[in-house]
Order: sequence, then C-alpha cells, then structure tokens
Amino acid sequence: MKNQIIQKIKEYETIIIHRHVRPDPDAYGSQGGLAEMIRASFPHKKVYAVGKEEPTLTYLSKLDVIPDEAYEGALVIVCDTANQGRICDSRYTLGKEWIKIDHHPNEDPYGDLLWVDTSASSVSEMIYDLYETGKEDGLQLNDGAARLLFAGIVGDTGRFLYPSTTKRTMKFAGELLQFDFDRDELFNRMYETEAKVLKLQGWILQTFTLSASGAASVSLKKELLDEFDVSPAQASQLVSSLGGVQGIKAWVFFIEEDDQIRVRLRSKKPVINEIAKKYKGGGHPLAAGASVYSWEEAEKVAADLEALCRGSV
Repeated sequence: MKNQIIQKIKEYETIIIHRHVRPDPDAYGSQGGLAEMIRASFPHKKVYAVGKEEPTLTYLSKLDVIPDEAYEGALVIVCDTANQGRICDSRYTLGKEWIKIDHHPNEDPYGDLLWVDTSASSVSEMIYDLYETGKEDGLQLNDGAARLLFAGIVGDTGRFLYPSTTKRTMKFAGELLQFDFDRDELFNRMYETEAKVLKLQGWILQTFTLSASGAASVSLKKELLDEFDVSPAQASQLVSSLGGVQGIKAWVFFIEEDDQIRVRLRSKKPVINEIAKKYKGGGHPLAAGASVYSWEEAEKVAADLEALCRGSV
C-alpha cells in the first residue's frame, strides 16, 4: 500500500492534503509534514495543505487557501481522520482520487486507496515510514518536514509516555532529530501554557472526584470557561491532567461549546472507545471522543464509564 501511495503521488501534478476538524499536533504534523516532503521531493508539483486554522497550532505551520477549481484533476490525501464526518473542509470530494492515511480503528474505510495502521503511535510516524519506504525511489525529507513529523509524534505519544510508543516510534523520532530544527523551541511552543489555562487546571485538580471504582469526570461548562477566559480548544489541552492520579482507571472531560458538549475519554487500561462509539464517536482503545447535546446525556456517558471501571480489574 505504501508503494501504491507513492506511485499516486508521482502521478498527480496537484495534491491537496486534508486532516480532521479540531486538529491536534499529529493532525498538523502529518498533514504539513507530508506536504513538505512532497514539495521537497517534487518541486514542480502543486501541493496544498487545507482546512480551518487552529490558533493554538499556527506555530507549526500555516494552511493554504485555495479555490474550488484547484481540486479539478487533483489527488486528495486525508491524514489522521477516522471517518468522513470529521474531515475538515468538505471539498475533499472534489478531487479525482483520494487516499486515507490513518492510525485509528478503520470504522469508515473511505477512499480509493487506504492505509490504516493501528499499531502506529501517530500518522506522523506513518508519514516517516512512507519516507523510509520511498527514499530510495526519490522521496526526500527536509528540515521543515522533520520538525512537523517530530511534533506530531511527540503530541500523540504524550512525550513518549503513552502505551502507543513502540521501538519503531523511538527509532523514527531519533532519526528525525538528525535534521536541523530547534527541538527546545518546539517543545516550549508545544507545552508552554498561558496562566489562565493553568488556573483552570488548578480548579480541575481541586474539584475533581474519584469514585471507588477508579472513574472520574470533569464538567467544564461554558460559563466556567468564560470565567477563566479559556476557549474550548485550550481547555482540551488539559484532558491529560488526571493521568497521574493514583488509583484512577479512566476519566472523561465534558467541554461545552456553543452547539455541543465535547466528550474526551482517557484510560489507563479499560477500553473506552466502545463508549465513544455508543455516542457516535470513536478513537483509540485508551483515548477516544464523541459529542453529546445535553448535560443529561453527559451524565449517561459518565455512568457508562463508571460501569466500565467497576467491571474492570
């Protein structure tokens, strides 16, 4: 499949790369890293990375603004997006062919070609794997691409702390560090936190409750976010805050937005993506998400998580 994708990249003069809505560093890293790799390898091609800008991630890369006409006869590649409903910028259907590259469970096998590797820590890791496969056949990786792929790997592994980190992950990360980019500056940008967000984190740590079964939930309602002057995207950065709590098995953050309540599920051992699927979401076994539309529905999610933790060893 990797060789087939490389061949498609060679065939097309215009390549447009998408990723998921509400992007994280892996979404930006894999999308931007792939774009930079193709530009370095084939300077004559027209390569665009598109979607809605996420203000907290613009330090990684800037996205392209293109007209609908650019999609005519183009190859579209969608990175890090499990299902079509989460693809950012609905124009992905306007291209001639499209490819899915993802590491989430393949619940929605879309695309003319699809490469899904659930053993990969991140799609950024997969893009480096693609480079490894094709470097003898013309693929080139520059410093900018390496910086983006490294950021994506770091982001989706929680700085190499999550169970998804493998020997391959560490090998690829080490090889990316051979390129010329400022790792300290990148880490500072990825993990420096505004004071107001830290104050919200303090509130979370002071107020959360842990049940006897090892489940915890945090509800961040809109009025609370307004009080701390923190956006839903900034609040989402705090989902891992409870990961170091002794005795915790799994937890959920409910983050209220204008039109929905974002459900962010995390776990140390119990498989929680089945709960996400129940509410039309999805994700990894230990990190998943969904959306609900009332606090009554949020209470049902919390009850499901409690039941799961109660039944786990």
